[in-house]
Formats: sequence, C-alpha cells, structure tokens
Amino acid sequence: MQKHSLIAVAVALLAAGCTMAPHYERPAAPVTATFPTGGVYDTQPGAPGARSANGQAAADIGWREFFVDQRLQRLIEIALKNNRDLRVSVLNMQASAAQYRIVRAGLFPTLNAAGSQSRQRTPRDLLISPNGPTISNTYSVGLNASWEIDFFGRVQSLKDQALATYLGTAQARKAAEISLVSQVANQYLTLLELDDLLKVTQDTLTNAQESYRITKLQFDNGTGSELDLRQAQTVVETASANLQAQARLRAQAENALVLLVGEPLPADLPPGLQLNDQNLLTDIPAGLPSDLLTRRPDIMEAEENLLAANANIGAARAAFFPKVSLTGSFGTLSPTLGGLFKPGSAAWSFAPSITLPIFEGGQNIANLNLANIEKNVQIATYEKAIQTAFREVADGLAARGTYDQQIQALERNTSAEQRRLDLSNLRYKNGVDSYLSVLTAQTDLYSSQQSLITARMQRLENLVTLYQALGGGWIEHTGDQPRPADAPVDYGAASAPVAASAATAG
Repeated sequence: MQKHSLIAVAVALLAAGCTMAPHYERPAAPVTATFPTGGVYDTQPGAPGARSANGQAAADIGWREFFVDQRLQRLIEIALKNNRDLRVSVLNMQASAAQYRIVRAGLFPTLNAAGSQSRQRTPRDLLISPNGPTISNTYSVGLNASWEIDFFGRVQSLKDQALATYLGTAQARKAAEISLVSQVANQYLTLLELDDLLKVTQDTLTNAQESYRITKLQFDNGTGSELDLRQAQTVVETASANLQAQARLRAQAENALVLLVGEPLPADLPPGLQLNDQNLLTDIPAGLPSDLLTRRPDIMEAEENLLAANANIGAARAAFFPKVSLTGSFGTLSPTLGGLFKPGSAAWSFAPSITLPIFEGGQNIANLNLANIEKNVQIATYEKAIQTAFREVADGLAARGTYDQQIQALERNTSAEQRRLDLSNLRYKNGVDSYLSVLTAQTDLYSSQQSLITARMQRLENLVTLYQALGGGWIEHTGDQPRPADAPVDYGAASAPVAASAATAG
C-alpha cells in the first residue's frame, strides 16, 4: 500500500510540473517608450512615384513586395535554399530539438527486456550439501524498469532549460534567414553601384583621353605647353587607376554575392533594374520600441536564453535535495534453459532508493552560484539586444529622413559641375582661361558623380537595413501566414522532420 501511495504522489508532482526555478519576470526594456522625433527624424521621404507601405508593419510585408527587382528576387530565392550559413543555423536548431527530447526522456520510466545466463563454480568446502554440484547455471528472462521520481523538479528544470535553448536556436535560425535576405539585397545593390561607378569612370576616361590627345597634338605643334599636357595626363592616369580598382571591387563583390547565394549565378536570371530604379518601400512605420520584442528574432532568442538560464537555477537548487529512484524487475529464473517460463519460475524484485547529498566539497553551492551568475549574464545580453535594436531602428530613421534631400542636393551639384565643365571648355577654346580650369572642372564633376552614385546606394542600403531592423524579411509575400521559427526547410529532408516534431513536444 505504501508503494502505491508513493507512486501516486510522484505522479501528482510530475503532473503539476513542480520545479524550484525562480519565478520568471521579463526585464524592463532599457530604452525610451518611443523612438526619437523631431529634426531629421521628422523629415520623411516624399519622392514622386515612391511606393507606399500603406501603414503595414515591416514584419507583415513580404520581401517580394519590398523588392521589385525580379533579378534580386530570384537571387534571394536561391540563397534561401542554398546558403550554407543558413543551413548550419537550421541544423543547429534540429540538434537542439534532439537534445531537448533526450533530456525530456528523463521524466519517464525506462523499461528494458533482458535475458542472461551465468555459470558459476563454488568450492566444495563451501557447499551446503557436500554431494551437491560445484558448477551451477542460472538462466533469466524478464523486464527491468527504473525511474527517478522528480520530487524537486531537477529533471523538469533541465527539460525546461533544453526546451528554451531549442526555442532560442529556432529564433537564431529565423534571425539568420532575415539577415540573409538583407545581405543578398545589399550585396546586389553594391554590384549595381559599382556598375554605375565603372560607367562614370569609363566615360571620364574616354573624355580625358580625347582631351589628352588634343593637348598632345597642340604640344607637338608648338602651340601648347608641357604643363597643359601633363595636367591632362594626370586626369587620364587617375581615371585609368580608378577603372582598374573599381573593376577589381566589382569582381570581388560578385564573388561575395555568389557566396551568399550558395551557387554560381545562373545564366538565366531575369533582367534587373538600374540602381536608381529600385523603388523600395520608403515609408514603413517604425511603431514603438516595445513592438521589437515580438518582431525581432534576435531579441526573442536572447529572452529564450534567459529563460534557459532561469530554469538552470531550478536544477541547481534541486541538487541540494534527495534523489528518489525506483528500480524493479519481473521475469523468470531457472537453473536450466528449458525450465524458463515453467510454473514456479517467476521472480521479481523492487528496490526503491534515496540519495541525499551530505558533503560535495562545495560543488552544489558553486553550481548554484554559477547558475545565478549565468542568469545575470543573460539578463545583460537581453537588455543589450533591445538597446542594439533600438539604436539600429533609430539610425535607420535618421538616415531615411535625410538621404532624399542629400541626393537632391548632389543631383543639383552634379548638374552645376557639368555646366561648369562645359563653360570651362568654351572659355579655354576661346583663350579666356587656362586649361587648368578645364581639368579642375572635369575632376570635380567626376568626384560629384561618384558621390551621387554612392549616396543613392547608401539610401537604398539603409532602407533594406531598416526593413530588417523592424523585423521584415521572414515572409515571402505580403499576406502570407508567418511560419513558425522552427518550420522545416526544403533541403535536408532526412533531418527536417526533427524540428517539426520537437515543436509539438512537451
């Protein structure tokens, strides 16, 4: 009767999920309640023809709607299937799922079927009957069971820790996928920037070579000075050097894109848009900083790690209390193989045990101190993740509010520099100015054109980064039902079901 009562109490405790982990309270967000306003933050882009997000949050906007370039869309699609860093994140998630199931199994009894045969010789002097056999055989077949009754929640806390760790890796996988979408887009924009820079440099080089040809002809005919010749040569050599440097950067940028995509760029990619025609969504609402807690997977990952550390304290506390285990067996024993399963051969044993730590050399105390320190580390990490997210969004808003006006100013400056070059050429041909004014205007125009291209790329890059910082990039089409963070993937079919099964466990 006592045995059944003990088991009933144990089952009741397990059903209640009793643990000694501290009550978890989410730390307060260490940021202000709203994003910065006023000044640059209030200056919103309003370029003619700009597409609108229509008030939708970034997390609700599919990346195919955010990016209109079909070539870029295809590259993102390939990268999501082939990128090896993302694949590692998925495999890490699946490994954590398996580890969770391993730990969870400790909550249940183990049952094994066993069969054995032993042969033993006993000295005749020790025999009870002097005429008895000195060699004996024992055959056994039966079931062995063992169970640690988790009175103080040690195994339950370990299970909670493993579950939180698994959920954290699932959020890490989600963060990696969102980041990959942003990385591919930004690398693609870098390629477009370098293409534009190469065109400007090539045009500058062509014009400089023509100016150098005319200047050299004048010098050879004695109507021009060597100073004009060498000044014209400097523009040619500078543009030639820049052309080679930009060609090198362009090749390296394409290599970086290939690495992100995970395979050589297909030859049948659809045509793409120019840098200035990307037309990304520019007015995605930022919402409140508190929204980031549910939109940013890196913040959710940090909180899951905090929950794991909190559960680990429960396991460390439970180590100070007794461990109660039940072991038993039921089967049949016989001195002969043929005697198994005959009437009268049944045998059983039941052996409950309790282990109480008395002296551990301070190990349990040290483990508890370590668990509390690790929780404090995770609290600081969680708070830093929130602060980092707040800063990234605030930086993106500040940049979004200033790039349009900066680009408009650079466009006006480039037009003015082009007009200045035309006038300098006219004045030089009419003998009003020296050739130095032409070279200076040509150099300044080249510099202005490069600055304009770079600013256009940085503006687009900032919009992509802001889209990511606000939690965008997880769904493909606007209106799609968001996948769970541990959703299976197309590749690795043999191991993909691991994540799905763990999501419904425990």
